[in-house]
Amino acid sequence: MGKIEEIIKRMKDVMYVTDQIRNIGIVAHIDHGKTTLTDNLVAASGLLSEDLAGKQLVMDFYEMERERGITIFSANISILYDWKDKDYIINIIDTPGHVDFADEVIRAMRAVDGVILVVDAVEGVMPQTETVLRMALSERVKPVLFINKVDRLINELQVTPQQMQERFMEIIREVNDLIRKFAPEEFKNKWQVSVNDGSVAFGSAYHNWALSVPYSQETGVTFKDVYEYLQRDRQKELAKKIKLYDVVLRMVIQHLPSPVEAQKYRIPYLWKGDINSEVGQQMLNVDKNGKLVMVITDVSVDPHAGDVSTGRIYSGTLRRGMDVKLINAKRDARIQQISLYMGPHRVVVDEVPAGNIAAVVGIKDVYAGETIAEEEIPPFESFATKLEPVVTVAIEAKNPKDITKLSEVLRRIAKETPSVRVEINKETGEHLVSGMGELQLEVIVHRVEHDNKIPVNVSPPTVVYRESVKKVSPIVEGKSPNHHNKFYIHVEPLEPSVLEALMEGKIPEGKYKPRQYEKEYVEAGMNPDDAKNVWAAYNHNVFVDRTKGVQYLNEAKELIIQAFQEAMDDGPLAREKVMGVKVVLDDAVLHEDAVHRGPAQVIPAVKRAIYAAMLQAEPFLYEPKQYVFIYAPQDYMGAINKELQSRRAQILDIQSEGERLVIKAKAPVKEMIGFAAAIRSATQGRAFWTYEPAGFEPLPKDLQDEVVRQIRTRKGESPEPPKPEDFLE
Repeated sequence: MGKIEEIIKRMKDVMYVTDQIRNIGIVAHIDHGKTTLTDNLVAASGLLSEDLAGKQLVMDFYEMERERGITIFSANISILYDWKDKDYIINIIDTPGHVDFADEVIRAMRAVDGVILVVDAVEGVMPQTETVLRMALSERVKPVLFINKVDRLINELQVTPQQMQERFMEIIREVNDLIRKFAPEEFKNKWQVSVNDGSVAFGSAYHNWALSVPYSQETGVTFKDVYEYLQRDRQKELAKKIKLYDVVLRMVIQHLPSPVEAQKYRIPYLWKGDINSEVGQQMLNVDKNGKLVMVITDVSVDPHAGDVSTGRIYSGTLRRGMDVKLINAKRDARIQQISLYMGPHRVVVDEVPAGNIAAVVGIKDVYAGETIAEEEIPPFESFATKLEPVVTVAIEAKNPKDITKLSEVLRRIAKETPSVRVEINKETGEHLVSGMGELQLEVIVHRVEHDNKIPVNVSPPTVVYRESVKKVSPIVEGKSPNHHNKFYIHVEPLEPSVLEALMEGKIPEGKYKPRQYEKEYVEAGMNPDDAKNVWAAYNHNVFVDRTKGVQYLNEAKELIIQAFQEAMDDGPLAREKVMGVKVVLDDAVLHEDAVHRGPAQVIPAVKRAIYAAMLQAEPFLYEPKQYVFIYAPQDYMGAINKELQSRRAQILDIQSEGERLVIKAKAPVKEMIGFAAAIRSATQGRAFWTYEPAGFEPLPKDLQDEVVRQIRTRKGESPEPPKPEDFLE
């Protein structure tokens, strides 16, 4: 532990020198070498022997990650690197490459200012490379490029030096095209990567060597020398001359921004409060003497310490014992313990100033995405809305005595992973767990059974649908059970551009103060009269008040919004969530005595009116789709094609790269369940495939009745959907 103590002592000094801090993520397509690269960087701090770097995979401390050879959770580590007689703190987050864990990537991007994009020299830019780079750029995070596995080009593909350079140029060109495509306007050219300035490096993370143009000029080791060392298989000698961590960490220090630089352009984008306010200016300037503002990007549960919340400090100094506010949860808390990450170790410290990433122990029930501050401020933009869980399994404890424990474990997993939803089916008592895909749910089941020793029964996966409407309904009268209150409601399809703005988080969801987001709704394409009367947005639906001078309406407002939310959680057609509907209150008659317009009267009246209106507005189902990318030898084209066509997939693009095919298709998530086993069998295990969410699209009309009946039967409802009159007296 002596080594760690010495490093901590030096780190304590450097963490106050904000321009000597770099917060970075490592992102890539699955299996391109992110975790192996991170090992090498850990070796720079002396926490891992250089011989083991790349083999130890210190960041994969969840054993299923080692078994499968993939990274499932983002892992944090802080290292110290001495360059030109200055110590630099590099806070690193290693992220997953598999799309099922994309929410981990998005959350990591909130905490960092720069990323190292890792690309396999042989495979080149792959679909997930594009996805993770797009996520980074959407959070205003600057990239540099590391081309990995260069030894494979020579050892496996036997390329000439000329072909090798051409391959590098092709990868760099593709990455720059993506930066031009996805970067914010002001950074499209500024953030281009280049060999000449050293924002591109290449090497082998497994064999611990790397080279960049500036490092070549410094050491005298040339591109030609590298080629000769590789041809003679003398990579160990090469690794002693051109250490990977020296090349990559210098690239990070020179080309990725410090918090001082990054927060000036990131804060106005990530935080919608007043930038000219005192706290706004403190965050822009990374003021360690200002008021504390911290965003939690990751929550894990330590069996000994309880909830451990990791996050980025944007202003102020986080101190042990300080009282803070959880802005989204609307409650107060006390900071009991603060620590820094050293890979699997957490090292306790007394305080951490702005610009750093730190872990907090002792705040109960905190969720990723929470804004922690010393005083009331607007929260940071949410990132949980960007990914929708689309596959659900029912999990049931085999032994009744484990039911409570199972509830606790699943609640904890949902807290750690915002893209996972856990609900209890009130009729059956089963836990319904929804996630991004089959693999994510497999990991959850593994954690329940293996880590927590709870044997469970798991249902086959089912897919999450969404209900919506195609046309404007007539106005429906909803009466309260006591007949003293009447609500006149109609529904209509939400403007597509408004739906998109809600889905992308450009307009926050929730209950609104009068005219709170009027400007945003008008800009998104809503008519101005509706925009100033939006009461709430929920699940990508909005509630609009078009009434004039209704008495007591304000007193019933909360209950009306609650009824709207309940209806949007549980649509009339198939008891699925509703999406893309505008619910309009046209008029109301309310009893003068508050006793006669309580929850038991208002909520059923409003809900039933919404349901009856939806059923008269051509209700339909949206189904979730995903893009599928398949890589396989040319000979299997026929087998793959047949497999895709049997799953209602639409083939969008086929490219051949030498002997290999790359097929891009779009398919319904439901039809892709079980695809992994089928494609392995059809291609004798020679195909590799990935996918990413493609949003929701209307279910073909000829399938709707059958799917609605299946869903209703599964949920214990009568197979035929209700009629409007079933909700009207």
